Amino acid sequence: MSASPPPTDRHAAVVYNPIKVDLPRLEARVAEAETAAGWGATQWHSTSLEDAGQSVTRTAVEQGAAVVIAAGGDGTVRAVAEALRESGVPIALIPSGTGNLLARNLELPLTDPLGSIRTAFTGSDRRIDLGIAEIERADGSREQHTFVVMAGLGLDAKMIALTNPKLKKAVGWLAYIDAGVRAIPNLKPIKLRFSIDGAPERTTSVHTIIVGNCGSLPGGILLLPDAKPDDGVLDIAALKPSGPFGWLKVWNKVTWENGVLRKSALGRSIIDLTTDVKDVLYSTGTDLRMTVEHPQEFQLDGDEFGEAKSVHAWVDPGALTVKVAA
Repeated sequence: MSASPPPTDRHAAVVYNPIKVDLPRLEARVAEAETAAGWGATQWHSTSLEDAGQSVTRTAVEQGAAVVIAAGGDGTVRAVAEALRESGVPIALIPSGTGNLLARNLELPLTDPLGSIRTAFTGSDRRIDLGIAEIERADGSREQHTFVVMAGLGLDAKMIALTNPKLKKAVGWLAYIDAGVRAIPNLKPIKLRFSIDGAPERTTSVHTIIVGNCGSLPGGILLLPDAKPDDGVLDIAALKPSGPFGWLKVWNKVTWENGVLRKSALGRSIIDLTTDVKDVLYSTGTDLRMTVEHPQEFQLDGDEFGEAKSVHAWVDPGALTVKVAA
């Protein structure tokens, strides 16, 4: 068994979104951390309109990066994770976006860039699952993508498609609420056929289907309360609001019940005593296939991915290594 190379022979790579980061400041902070850790010079790779991060991440791995630091929004993190899948090279996160979904769900600091950079060089490795989604378009073409947090078909994807970029830049995740308010009046139930873990196909109507590796969103929204990033399964939520107060029940479920009551023993006892909300249905599985009657908007980790006729989603257990504080 060969000995590990000395630290000075190791180097990191940073894949950054130039719109999201202050590059000179980030370069200075990374240089300080790499020197303190005794590592070699860090490589720098910018994302672009043509490459969200997958190609430059693969280049970084080919050039021997011992860790790839993702500095950008959720789209950058997803792209870097997709390229690092099964590589054994860890990803480190410098939260720089609106949602910072993976960092939020791993309970990593969201407002401590210096600490996040130090963790990239000195942190411990944690293996988590990845979600894989194969999308079939209306023309029969297929694409395969990775997601680290959640994928969605229906309302949540429509909200993302309708989000105003200027408003998102100004108020962050609250811009999605504005988009949701505009989307709901014209929203109709989606008829779909689905199968979980190879079970016989069933038919249902929903307003949205969420498939998640993690469950928390900004603003105290716990959409998938039992989701864990390393449990080897995907959590599935179907939103089926009914009646004039249906969406209010959904909102109450994912904010007050999931986000507040579940955090205490007393709150959980209150949940046990109340009637379960049928407007939000949960399930778990390692493999989900669904086909919709008409193509619907689809999203991965908060980015729109066009319309899908069918989606095959499955879990890849332990496929990504993440740097966390030692």
